Amino acid sequence: MTDFLSLATAGVRGLQPYQPGKPIDELEREYGVSGALKLASNENPLGPSPLALEAARSALPGVWLYPDGNGFRLKEKIAARCGVAAEGITLGNGSSDLLDFAVRVFVASGREVLFSEHSFAIYPILTQAAGGQGIATPAREWGCDLAALRAAVTSNTALIFIANPNNPTGTWLDGDSLEQFVRTLPDHVMVVIDEAYFEYASSPAVGANGYPDTVEWVARYPNLIVTRTFSKCYGLAGLRVGYSISHPRVAELMNRVRPPFNVNSVALVAAEAALDDDAHRLRSVAMNAAGLQQLMAGFQRLGLAYIPSAGNFICVDIGCEAAPVYEALLRQGVIVRPVANYGMPHHLRITVGTSENNDIIINLLKKVLDR
Repeated sequence: MTDFLSLATAGVRGLQPYQPGKPIDELEREYGVSGALKLASNENPLGPSPLALEAARSALPGVWLYPDGNGFRLKEKIAARCGVAAEGITLGNGSSDLLDFAVRVFVASGREVLFSEHSFAIYPILTQAAGGQGIATPAREWGCDLAALRAAVTSNTALIFIANPNNPTGTWLDGDSLEQFVRTLPDHVMVVIDEAYFEYASSPAVGANGYPDTVEWVARYPNLIVTRTFSKCYGLAGLRVGYSISHPRVAELMNRVRPPFNVNSVALVAAEAALDDDAHRLRSVAMNAAGLQQLMAGFQRLGLAYIPSAGNFICVDIGCEAAPVYEALLRQGVIVRPVANYGMPHHLRITVGTSENNDIIINLLKKVLDR
């Protein structure tokens, strides 16, 4: 048999695939449970906007045709919403697509990519696959330490990833500190600010004081790329659509590596409709803010430490190895996210659910931990 591993590139040979949260069907099949609850992948418990669902249904008869490869209408709507030129927008199959494009455009073999400890696992995966050298800088209070990140910049640094708020820790950076960091970067360093949870973090109800809208900075810093998604607050995770905002010349380079028709026709129209439904977005944000308070209060009653979060999830410190607790919760029909692979073996990341969902996980933690 051919040794296919030997045929792969050096970067790919050493990789392990990204591990998403366990699907509900898989849990029910493996553990023989029914009515499972998934609080592992930071999905919106309200689901998508009714307007988005109706738009998706209306697009189904036309799925035999290729979609608009340029995504003209969605770009125009995003541009109007964000106050930017459509020429600076790149569309992706989820925002992870845009992260990949940035690496493929700007990271040559051997060049450095910087990111913080405890940040999104896809950053080192994309870097290594492209032959780059990933460097994780030490975190500060579970979040990105901008001083440590800046100190790591060298003449060989090609790209920096910053998630704001960060996944999985939920920590965030204030605008003054983050803009000062971007301002001091050398011209040869591109910086990607990953804002997958922007809609949640930018809500005053979440309490992320000083959280910025970095899209406003793109006109001042041509080496800045901002990525956002419709998978989280907009509830379209299953359709996979995201976007980046950058200098138009950067967007033109990103589009050179973007596969044709990478966003399907159903996703395009659903995302357009989702942007029109401010009421659904505001309900989602309000539910999340209340749910964060509910979970934090529950953790306090159980005597569990947690990391304050600006996302739609929260990391709780179980006080011991979290893997057995994760397994015990699976047997009770609830999926959360262990984060030992992020250097956090005592934490579980829990997606904010409905009020009922949140009560379920608090009560199960009490039961499993015998509190």
